Amino acid sequence: MVRRAYFKVLVILTTFLMVGVVHASTITITDKLGRKVSLKVPVKRAVVVISYELIPALNLWDQVVGVSRWAEENCGLYKAFVNENPALKKPLVGAGSDVNVEAVLKLNPDVVITWTYNPNTIRFLEQKGIKVIGIYPESLTELYRDMRMHGKIFGKEKKTEEVIKEMNRIFKLIEDRVSKIPSDKRKKVIHLGGTPTRVSGVLGVINDLIKIAGAINPAGTIMQRNVDVSVEKIIEWNPDVIFIWGSAGYDESWLYHNSQWRFIKAVKNRKVYKLPRWSTWSPRLAPIALYMAMKIYPEYFRDINFEKIADDFYKKVFGISYYKVKRYEGY
Repeated sequence: MVRRAYFKVLVILTTFLMVGVVHASTITITDKLGRKVSLKVPVKRAVVVISYELIPALNLWDQVVGVSRWAEENCGLYKAFVNENPALKKPLVGAGSDVNVEAVLKLNPDVVITWTYNPNTIRFLEQKGIKVIGIYPESLTELYRDMRMHGKIFGKEKKTEEVIKEMNRIFKLIEDRVSKIPSDKRKKVIHLGGTPTRVSGVLGVINDLIKIAGAINPAGTIMQRNVDVSVEKIIEWNPDVIFIWGSAGYDESWLYHNSQWRFIKAVKNRKVYKLPRWSTWSPRLAPIALYMAMKIYPEYFRDINFEKIADDFYKKVFGISYYKVKRYEGY
């Protein structure tokens, strides 16, 4: 009798533990807005508005049911995969800054992952019964955190760590080279946004990229993501190198032919570069950092073949050749 009773207790305890495992598949995420979002994982039907470059990186094709128009229009990586395999093409839900709520509702997603640019859209989707995670990584640390969040909710934790390892491999290559540069030889670098006088401040991944590349961001004391400054301020900073946001409506020639900019060292020395139109909320942040470092300190990277490293990175992280993607990048 005692053994039989013991056996029954053991069965009950085992059942309870198994139920606990089932309950453990529901997790709670705290997003950039401080909102707590509970989800059953792995997520099966997601709308990815802003972090679409993680779809190929983490192989989320079967778990994503919709993307923003930006993926189809601006992302050469997404274009390359869809052109190679049209079955991968996802329904569109508007742009990241103006999500089409009706289109989202038709897809009946488990969750929408978007940026925090428009909190009203997030609130409206929630009112319609849609779970939403808002992201806006403002540093490399936050980007890694958001990548790991994707890995967790999609059941791709192992793949996420493999991707981060490949990113860190490139960051280490850069840091090993630039660590040899004396502090008094570090160059001043600014990053221009949608307009030529909109610079990247201390918040955001761009400031981290400039630091990783061994340079100094004169706007790095401004506690903002992006800020409008006067041309006179940029002349005062007198940067050695200038980078332009890849999606800006102007390029190097605009600065080279503008009389107000002609006294700036970067302009005089033809050290202005427009970056590729790659998302910086993506594993491609690593090759962007290498590209920047090579432009800032070419003498420290003479033996580095950027395209070879990028191709190896693309194949390991995305499962596609850099050269194949480049055909869709428009540069």
